[in-house]
Amino acid sequence: MAGAAVKHDYHLVDPSPWPFVASLGAFVLTFGAVVFMKGLSTNEESIFYFFLQQGSPVLMMLGFAIIIYVMFGWWGDIIKEGQKGDHTPVVDLGLRYGMLLFIVSEVMFFAAWFWMFFDMALFHGDRAGAGWTGEALGIDYSGWEAGVPGIQTFDPFHLPLINTLILLLSGTTVTWAHHALQHGDRKGATLGTLLTVILGVCFTALQVYEYTHAAFGISGSLYGATFYMATGFHGAHVIIGTIFLAVCLIRLLMGHWTKEKHFGFEAAAWYWHFVDVVWLFLFAFVYVAFAGLGTVHGAGH
Repeated sequence: MAGAAVKHDYHLVDPSPWPFVASLGAFVLTFGAVVFMKGLSTNEESIFYFFLQQGSPVLMMLGFAIIIYVMFGWWGDIIKEGQKGDHTPVVDLGLRYGMLLFIVSEVMFFAAWFWMFFDMALFHGDRAGAGWTGEALGIDYSGWEAGVPGIQTFDPFHLPLINTLILLLSGTTVTWAHHALQHGDRKGATLGTLLTVILGVCFTALQVYEYTHAAFGISGSLYGATFYMATGFHGAHVIIGTIFLAVCLIRLLMGHWTKEKHFGFEAAAWYWHFVDVVWLFLFAFVYVAFAGLGTVHGAGH
């Protein structure tokens, strides 16, 4: 009966525009990215040429704007639901399963990059011998051979090691913040989260510095392509995680969480630990294990 008291532990959400708006934003963003990279119109007399010419960022930026708008609106509604008490133990368990499955999907994403990296690094000679020639595929397999001119890998014990220590330290500060929040120590939780955000920004700044001093690019060799795609996507995840934690810091300052109910912060901590673990694999294999690929150099040299 309409208006009757709820007699179950599930939360039935109110009608929401966000799924439709999010789908629209994702479509505009994808379409705009295609236009930006390839273009869909060469007719300069067309009234749509400005929006559809190659290199035009208008549609892509519009898509980004819609997605950001959805993030604020949709996640804001979820925060309001939690504050109203709609996140019952059953709903909270569903949120935890959802975050875990999201992290598992991210693990599979990076597993694909590592698979490709190891496959090309260990078996490039077999592929080249089987007819997978550089002329046929536009790939320089010699980029995996030791001492190739133009492939100067980073010394893993310069900036990469510093960034590794930064991320490991950030893992301890976010754990401290989570532990403090569990015990009702809001001051400790706030300080730990602030330090984690600062360390995340430092990591990103050093990675940008490293990229600007690299002796190889993303094109021209398989090593360059896999290096930038793997470390670049990880860098994007660090930025996302830093924003995630910055929002958590704002919510901490606003008093949104208690020691009993703080899953939003817990999800951010899970995500940050995932980012830490992925970097350890990247450092161990992409930087250290294949440091002898070419002439090793330090950033800035």
